[in-house]
Amino acid sequence: MSSIRLFILGSLAQRGPMHGHALLLLAEEEHIDEWTDFAASAVYGAMKRLAAEGLIEGERLEKQGNYPERQVYRITVDGVRALDQLRLHGLTEIVIKPDPLDLALARLDPERLDRLPALIEERLGRLRATAETNEAHLESIRQHLTLAETWSMRHQLSRWRGEIAWHEQLLAALPDIIADELSRRDAPHE
Repeated sequence: MSSIRLFILGSLAQRGPMHGHALLLLAEEEHIDEWTDFAASAVYGAMKRLAAEGLIEGERLEKQGNYPERQVYRITVDGVRALDQLRLHGLTEIVIKPDPLDLALARLDPERLDRLPALIEERLGRLRATAETNEAHLESIRQHLTLAETWSMRHQLSRWRGEIAWHEQLLAALPDIIADELSRRDAPHE
């Protein structure tokens, strides 16, 4: 699923024809990089790919003042069909990406187990600080977001809270994990 394709096609379908700079400004206004997996600056390249695929097409050229000429794009019939599929896919696909922590935890260095609690506490502190910052930021921009966009950002906050809760449980379980790792280190290998 391509979030940037969904953003561009959805924006053109909802707001009508736009040029790349207008889409870039919209992405920045909506703080798109905070609740999706792409940066606003990626809009131009994605628009070129969508145009090459026939999902958007040039409607007219615009020139305002001394600004360079801009191509205004609109969504095509094929683009509307692709958008429908992207929306369906986005609403039905579940994406939870693996965290490198999981592999590192499964492959602990038995000689450095003593530093594990401090590392996890530090990580937990960063998670809490980031969640707090993101929550404050959401409150500061809420007036610029639709209700659906607000819920999208709240979903991200919910994931941060879930990570915090899991890390708190991990921190509580560390004495047992360390004891288990030490018993494995001292056990003879066959």
